[in-house]
Amino acid sequence: MEISGLISGLFVGIVIGLIARILVPSMQPIGCFVTILIGVIGGAGGALIGNAAQWGFWLTFGTQILIATILVAIVAAAFRKGT
Repeated sequence: MEISGLISGLFVGIVIGLIARILVPSMQPIGCFVTILIGVIGGAGGALIGNAAQWGFWLTFGTQILIATILVAIVAAAFRKGT
């Protein structure tokens, strides 16, 4: 894999992770690295599903965001301190 592919994958992970954090309506006790990691995982998972189903760009992008949003909610709940 070329360095440009890694950089573009990282950038897409940042964008998808940030959008997912905005969509989760509570305070998330997760940092930037975890947000980027969730974005990369959500982006890869959504891309796999979208390409397998031969969806267009917007439906695939929506799936990537949906997966990342679900992951942000799960990870934020796991890191949240019990009160």
